[in-house]
Amino acid sequence: MQVYHKLKDFTKAFPRVAVALGMFDGVHIGHQSILRRAVELARTMDGTSAVFTFSNHPMSVLSPERMPLQIGTEALKEQQAEALGIDLFVSIPFTRDFAQRTPEEFLTLLRDDFAPRYVVTGPNYTFGQKGRGTQRQLLREGSNYGFQAEICPAILRDGRPVSSTRIRALIADGNLAEANDFLGHPFRVIERVIHGDRRGRTIGFPTANLPISAHAAMLPNGAYAVRVRVDGAASWHGGMANIGSNPTFAGRTRRIEVNIAAFDADIYDQELTVDFLAKLRDEQRFSSVDQLVRQLKKDQAHAEKIWRAQLP
Repeated sequence: MQVYHKLKDFTKAFPRVAVALGMFDGVHIGHQSILRRAVELARTMDGTSAVFTFSNHPMSVLSPERMPLQIGTEALKEQQAEALGIDLFVSIPFTRDFAQRTPEEFLTLLRDDFAPRYVVTGPNYTFGQKGRGTQRQLLREGSNYGFQAEICPAILRDGRPVSSTRIRALIADGNLAEANDFLGHPFRVIERVIHGDRRGRTIGFPTANLPISAHAAMLPNGAYAVRVRVDGAASWHGGMANIGSNPTFAGRTRRIEVNIAAFDADIYDQELTVDFLAKLRDEQRFSSVDQLVRQLKKDQAHAEKIWRAQLP
């Protein structure tokens, strides 16, 4: 998959494009249906499947105080798009200047830079200044810009559409199993390893420390079974992770501490992909280090039963 973070004329390098439009936060099962459809349409014409999205949520520019917490990073969107077979991933910054484009100007941009034969979106997609462009306009006017529009139906759970909003609520409530079902993949964190206090090494449980962004949707504090990929490697490792401030030791900020099973390499500043598989327990304050170590050994055995069944 080729990735671009600036607009350019893609029409010569990527002919016969089927482009999926949306924010795709979390790339949940509804988003996946849109991306798969773009891939299917591209294959029918021996063409290119593309995603056109924004690297920041529009509300971060238009109304920052109303911006929702983000389920995944740009890296997550790229990983999931590539896994679904997308050929071209274009993600540009959303700016105030871009927000002023009328729906017609946005459609002209699509025609000039992508020349798509198909445009695929979900039922709630809007575009152009103040979101005045809708899927109805795509269906009605697409032929004027050289494309046919397809609006993928919403995917339902419990009779209601799966949405990023519903998934954010599930994550905040700690309903990991249902969140993962809605996502169609485990809740995933992709971050670079930061310095910790290396205390874990002294008790036999070394950890890689990951920051928690103030703008990220995050599970409640506690211990979790996880699987981990280091710096884009093909192989996955099992492990366990703690979300929280580690109250047994004073002076800690909230972070994610990941213990990778049978792994002892120095991975500072490398990128970790961490999939959360199941919750083991709530965060606890222990009266002694020995008590903490005993619990960690129990957590490790419990986590291994979970991640062994879910390693690729």
